[in-house]
This record gives sequence, C-alpha cells and structure tokens, in this order.
Amino acid sequence: MLWLLLAFVGTSYAQTITIKEQQTNEPVELATINSGTKLFATTNSKGQADISAFKGVEKIEIRSLGHKTVIKSYSELEADGFTISLENANFSLDEVVISGSRWRQSSDDVPAKIISITAKEVALQNPQTAADLLGISGKVFIQKSQQGGGSPMIRGFSTSRLLYSVDGVRMNTAIFRSGNLQNVISLDPFAIENTEVVFGPGSVIYGSDAIGGVMSFRTLTPQFSLTDDPLITGKANFRYSSANNEKTGHMDVNVGFKKWSFLTSISSFDYDNLRQGSHGPEDYIRDYHVQRQDSMDVVITQEDRLLQIPTAYSQINMMQKFRFQPNEKWDFQYGFHYSETSDYGRYDRHQRVKNGTARYAEWNYGPQIWMMNNLSIGYSESNSLFDQMNIRLAHQYFEESRMDRSLNKSDRSINDEEVHAYSINTDFIKATGERNTVFYGLEYVLDDVKSAGKITDITTGITEAGPSRYPNSTWQSLAAYVTDEFKVNDRFTVSGGARYNQILLDSEFDTTFYPFPFTEASLSNGALTGSLGGVYRPTDTWVLSANLGTAFRAPNVDDVGKVFDSAPGQVVVPNPDLKPEYAYNADLGAAKVFGDVVKIDVTGYYTQLKNSLLRRDFKLNGQDSILYQGEISKVQAIQNSAEANIYGVQFGLEIKLSRGFGFSTDFNFQKGKEELENGEKSPVRHSAPFFGISRLNYKTQKLSMEVNFAFQGKRDFDDMPDGEKSKKELYALDENGNIYSPSWYTLNFKGLYKVSDTFDVSGGIDNLTDQRYRPYASGVSGAGRNFVMALTAHF
Repeated sequence: MLWLLLAFVGTSYAQTITIKEQQTNEPVELATINSGTKLFATTNSKGQADISAFKGVEKIEIRSLGHKTVIKSYSELEADGFTISLENANFSLDEVVISGSRWRQSSDDVPAKIISITAKEVALQNPQTAADLLGISGKVFIQKSQQGGGSPMIRGFSTSRLLYSVDGVRMNTAIFRSGNLQNVISLDPFAIENTEVVFGPGSVIYGSDAIGGVMSFRTLTPQFSLTDDPLITGKANFRYSSANNEKTGHMDVNVGFKKWSFLTSISSFDYDNLRQGSHGPEDYIRDYHVQRQDSMDVVITQEDRLLQIPTAYSQINMMQKFRFQPNEKWDFQYGFHYSETSDYGRYDRHQRVKNGTARYAEWNYGPQIWMMNNLSIGYSESNSLFDQMNIRLAHQYFEESRMDRSLNKSDRSINDEEVHAYSINTDFIKATGERNTVFYGLEYVLDDVKSAGKITDITTGITEAGPSRYPNSTWQSLAAYVTDEFKVNDRFTVSGGARYNQILLDSEFDTTFYPFPFTEASLSNGALTGSLGGVYRPTDTWVLSANLGTAFRAPNVDDVGKVFDSAPGQVVVPNPDLKPEYAYNADLGAAKVFGDVVKIDVTGYYTQLKNSLLRRDFKLNGQDSILYQGEISKVQAIQNSAEANIYGVQFGLEIKLSRGFGFSTDFNFQKGKEELENGEKSPVRHSAPFFGISRLNYKTQKLSMEVNFAFQGKRDFDDMPDGEKSKKELYALDENGNIYSPSWYTLNFKGLYKVSDTFDVSGGIDNLTDQRYRPYASGVSGAGRNFVMALTAHF
C-alpha cells in the first residue's frame, strides 16, 4: 500500500524552465528557484528545472552564486518563454546557504559568517584532499602531522571543538580527540557539490562540539530527467602531481529518469613520499629513515635528503546514491559512502629521537575506514505544523588503528578502534506569517565504541592481548531545538534560537594492565545553548551583521577514558569526573561594495571558553608517574580546569579590474590566552599565527588563470603555547636553541582551459620558488615545487 501511494502521480503537467549564463549562453547548474519556504527547485546539469508547482506565484527568486538575483512572477517567466539569462555579478552580498539552519535560506537572513567553496573553485585549485579543499578558502588554517591528514583550525579552535557535517549528518564521533584529527580526508573532493563553513558557534543547530565553527559538505545530488529520454551525465578525471608522484583517477555517472535517478562515484588516490622545498630551515630536514633488514632495524641515510619518509599512502572512495521523487511533495534519497586508506606513517612521531638516534622503527596509522548509510526523506506541503519536513536516518562506521614499535625492539603495540554511530534528525520549517519563519527539530545520536589492544612479537609472530586506548563505551545525545527568523522589514532581519541537549556516557574500564581505581563510569550532562543576531542592509551595497551565541562540548570517550603517550615521558590516563565546557561568543561584521568594483568584508569576534577541557598533571592511585611502554612517565589527564579567551579579525578584499582581471586577498588575525595550572597565561594551542591568501586572477569564456600568494606569519618562542615548547621535532630552532614557527610564503600558479564542451585541462605550479615551509603546529613540511596536470572529460 505504501509503495502504491508513493508511486501515485498527479495529472498536473510539467513546466520546464531553462536558465543560462548571459555571457556564455551555457546552462547554469544548481541555480536555486524558490518562493518562500513552500516551493523550491534546483536546475540540473542542463540548467533546467520543473516549476509546475510555482504556477500562479507572484514572487519567484532565481539565484546562482556569481550571478545577479532575478525576481519574477510565474506569468512573467511564462511571457519570457520560461528561459532566463542570468547576468554575471562582480560581487554577491546574498547567496543561498544551507549550513546555517539545514534549510536553504538567503545569507541576507543569517547573522553568522558563512563562506561557500564551489565545485568550480575546486576544479581550478586541484586540492588533493578535503582538508586541502578547506584550505583554498584562505580562511581556514590546516595543520598536518603527516601527508595523510589535515586538521582544520577555525578561530582558535580545532579537532573536537569543530563540527563536520556530511549531507546534513553529524560526522563527529565519541572518539574525536582534542589532538589533531585527520578524519576529514575520508571525504572525496571530486564528489563534493558544495562546501560551506560557518564561523563561530553552531550548537543550536548542530549540538555538542560546534564551538569554533561548522564545516558542512554537500555531496553530489542525483538529478532527474525532465523529458522522456534519460539524463546521462558525468565526468572522468585524471591528475598527476610531481612533488609526491600523485596518480589520481575519478569517475562519476548520473542516470536520471523522471522519478528515479542514480549516481555512482569512485576515486582512487595514490601518493608517494612527499618532497619538501630546497630553501628554508635546516631543522625541517630529516635525511634518514628506518628499514628492517635481516631481522634488524637499520637507520638509512637518504640520497634525497628532502624526501619525507615515510609519508606515502593511498586511498579509495566510493559513493552510490539513489533518489525517488514520486510527486512534487515527496523526495526520497539514499546515499552509501565508503572510504579506506592504506597504512600511513605518522611523520611527526618518526622525527622523535632517543639516545641520539631514531626513537621509533614504526609509527603508523592503520587503514582509516569510514562508511555511511544515509536515508533522507523530504516532504513539502503546508499544514498547521510545517511547510517542509526532512527526516535523516544514518548509520556510520569508523575504523582506525595505531601501530608503533621502538627501534630494535621486537614488540609492536597495536590499538584498534571501531565506532558504530546511529543518528536520526527531524527538521521542520514553518512560515507563520509573511515575515516570520520558524525552524525546529529533534535529534538522537548513539555512538557505540569498541577498543582493543594487542602486542605482537615480530620475531616469533606471537600476539598477546595488550592495553586498549579507550574503554568500551556508549555515548548518547538527545536534543530539541527551535530558531525563529523575523523580517522586521525588507532591510532588517532578526533571528534567535535555543537548544537543549542531554548527553549520556557509559564506559567500562579494563584494569588488567593499569590499576585504575574504577571499573566503570557514567556521565549525564545537560546543556542549554542559545543565539541571537541580526542582519541589516541599509542599501543594496551594504550589509551589517551582529551575532551573540553560546556553544558547548560535552566530554566524550576520548576525554574521559583514553590512555596514550602525549609526549616522551608523559602518559594521559582516564578521568571520569568531567563536565561540559561552554563558549560565549560575539560577532560583528560588515560588508560593502563600492561602485561594483571593490568589495570589503570585515568580521571581528570574541569568544570566551569556560570549564575548558585541557590536559594537565594528574595522579593515579596517588602516584604522579607510572610505567608506560617500558618507560617511567609523568601522569596527566583531561580536566575541567581552565578559561580561555580568543579574539580576532577576518578581513577580505576583492577588486574587479578591467579586461577579465581581478584581485582578492584574505587576512586572518587571532589571539588567544588560556589559564595554566599555576595560574599563569599561555597562548591557546590551536590559535594559528596571522595567515591568508592573495590572488590575482584572469578569466575569459574558456580560460581561467590565477597567481596566488599564500602566507603565514612568524610565531616566536615566547608566543608559543606552553604545551608546544617541548616538541622540538615540529619546529625550527632560534639562535638560543628555542623552538619557533618561522614565517613563510608560497607563490602558486593555477590554470584551467576548456578545450571543448567535453574536455578541460587544468593544473599549474605550486610553490614556484621551492620554499621549505611548515605550517604552524605541523609535523610535516609542505610540498616543494610541484607541477600539477589534470584532464577532465564531461559527458
């Protein structure tokens, strides 16, 4: 009976609109067509959409990033033959965004700062990973401990204080750690339709962890055919990069019918060891690596001293989506995602020394696996409760492992972690008047964490049980939220919201290897967060915004229960007596366009973090040191013991020059201090130095070129976080032998040429001057001079 209902189709005719770009006459894909909260459509790869449901509507908005917004009635579109040409816009102060509320809305109505990274930008810049994709924005700082990684830093926050969302589903799990994370590399840049970054707290919509910001990734959406013939589209890519001998291939295919559509995507990435640049600090050069020869670990001096060994790894990504739209009310989408890496070396640990030689013979991450099943059910029909409803049911599986062995030791320690994450989100939107819109929803998340340890004697092959990194645990989140958006007038919008979250954590500790004074722990914490903000447009060329918000992060399994070595001679142990940390944030932003030639965008912010979860000295059974992996190590634990204050400014400038030329620049400045155990202040660990990107670009109908200048400011020893000062393997040394992070720059050339409607050629030269540089807090240097060549075929 259900499928008979879903298969029912009304007798209304289909009316197709075609949207093209005025300058090139090419179809505009993913243009949005909407009328309030009740009607919405998106153009396919042919620039077409079915707007039958809009018949009789007096105000229809047509938007596309980089084009001027068109507002017309249905009758006016009919008079135009349902064909619209969008005029290019030098600048845009309003665009359609999703991440602010999980519903499509104009950025005019969102007080938070949000940026979009489009597929066109990705095609020109050719980022190798999803972490690099975020970095091309010039507003997100990326830290790397190894080539197979990338940990974003946003407004002084990183790792488990930032939230990742994939197709509206929370990616963060109960073992997302406060140390650097590389989970974002599980996403495939080729399969991402659009990326949005929300700066500042997002806990009202997204819950725990959304303190510094939200990174929302929307993957490719299956498209329907609007004719009797199937719509078959796709692309194939091949890319080569010289600095790491990259060999990447990708293909995606969409097959669409009127009610059904299918999309398949697959990518293969292969990276050799990464070569760093020739000109820079000698401290970054480690011209040796360890090999196993004749049952012995041998330290090998490299012929090419600039190669960073071991940093090589490979990865495969697959995605399969199905979409069924029986009528204009229902939209069913199912997505399957799978990503798996090879083993890869954690390069920062390979740089550690002991007794004048390499400390480790092995320190590798095992295969990182991410899988997601996601069912989204959308329903659009106005009633007393909602205009639109969306239900998301998701299951995610995460697998990761760590393997290390000291030089000339036979015991290899292995930790394996598995997380099954189940979630359900129900989101609603309701217009309660001409000027008022309410967003509300419910969420439930369950993470089931399994962790195991073992020790293998590589000489005998005998494996025994060993200490696990985490206790076996369950982590649950139950939440309800509501946000109200009120248009005071056509120039001024006010919005406010609140969310209540209850977090439950249950852990079972194994005392076989460590004498913990407890065998289980249970936490139950509630959190109420809120936001209040407004957007004011005094003219069409001015936008002013202000936003106040709170956010929280509940202790997770990583905070409460992990055991690991944070640094030589230090071991972190469990602490089940933790409470949530809270953030209080204020934003003030302004954007102005001058004569359709210059655009300036400035945002200032201040965040206070209370009950901050930090690693500090601790005692286990009254002892301040224990034996860990054969070494007496100082005991530390995560504790609620600090307050942090962070402030900063984000500045953007765009200038449209004549004859297709343009210039833009982004600067990011932030400072932060947190309390130490002795009451003194230390710079916040994840507050990046001054950084940004400046670009000179040129664009014609078929050719896009760009020369950009990426940079980071210097951070002296006195400005380094207290916890970083012992990590000599990561940094350069000053004249006093103290660590510091030198300033650096890279000069890069990018280009893309449309050979025909079928083929694109893109590529360029990264780090033209072959600088040897290392982003702040990173354990691996960036690529030296790097030649990139990519070929894309569209069909």
